Amino acid sequence: MTEEAHTYREAGVDIDLEARAVRALIDSLTYRRSGDFSMLGKVGHFAGLIDFGPYVLALAVDGVGTKMLVADALRDWSTVGIDCIAMNVNDLYVMNLEPVAFVDYIATDALSPEKMAQIGLGLNEGARLANMNIVGGETATLKGLVNGLDLAGTCLGVQEKEKVVTGEGVVPGDLIVAVPSSGIHSNGLTLARKVVEDCGSYETLLSNDKTLGEELLTPTRIYAEVLRVTEACEVHGMCHVTGGGLLNFRRLSEYGFSFTDPLAVPEIFSWLQENGKISDTEMYRTFNMGMGYAFVAPEKSVAAIRAIVPDARVVGEVTEEPGVRLKGMEIR
Repeated sequence: MTEEAHTYREAGVDIDLEARAVRALIDSLTYRRSGDFSMLGKVGHFAGLIDFGPYVLALAVDGVGTKMLVADALRDWSTVGIDCIAMNVNDLYVMNLEPVAFVDYIATDALSPEKMAQIGLGLNEGARLANMNIVGGETATLKGLVNGLDLAGTCLGVQEKEKVVTGEGVVPGDLIVAVPSSGIHSNGLTLARKVVEDCGSYETLLSNDKTLGEELLTPTRIYAEVLRVTEACEVHGMCHVTGGGLLNFRRLSEYGFSFTDPLAVPEIFSWLQENGKISDTEMYRTFNMGMGYAFVAPEKSVAAIRAIVPDARVVGEVTEEPGVRLKGMEIR
């Protein structure tokens, strides 16, 4: 056990350094293709867009991260494939893009048929939930370079050009309509694992009769209903709340986002915060805290959103003043 306060940085992930490193990488990506099928928009949104006549094609890439280490500890790899699909398709839904095809990439130090079969089950279920084909993939045995198994994938999406939602339409006064997460999803696991290993164990039981291990392995929710919402009403922007927590909203607009009535915080986050002695700011800049996805829309659209996504509700609004605030507290 430890009495020390835990932070994401001390656990091994520095969000600020990561942002600077990514910016350094993006600043080097200056080449643009000549001819047809040019890139639309800028590098750095949730997905990259390609001009395809009346349509746009989109690519997103993501992985499961250190959630694989929780799966290894519990010897249960049956759901991480869902996470891999979800982390990709949810980044496409944010721009109102329909996922249609997926390729996976598995890098490992040693192949295990049992582990691969379970990963396949999760990938297949994730593809079913997202109504998407898995069209191929790559498996690489990289002993000496990889320790364990890393699961990632790339997703192809498509949409009519005029239906793409970029966040450019976000204006002050728009409401933030939050959709609950299924739990921790697949972000912040480096900090979560550190707290569990220092202050408890994967077998520690919560009041809902689930262990910490079971809670951390709960697969990421796939927000496929987004495509029906955007057909039914006006939506100005959307956010997939991943690593970085509320800071993800800064990717949508230069305006501010004020969260005055956040969703109830699931027990897994309360346990991590209390036992890890983690500040509110650190929690909300690391984890989704119960909000996995959000619509930014005018008030007139709220009823239609809730008709399609019954557990969605208003948690705040867009402000003229830049920045992200939780009950008046700035999240940086």
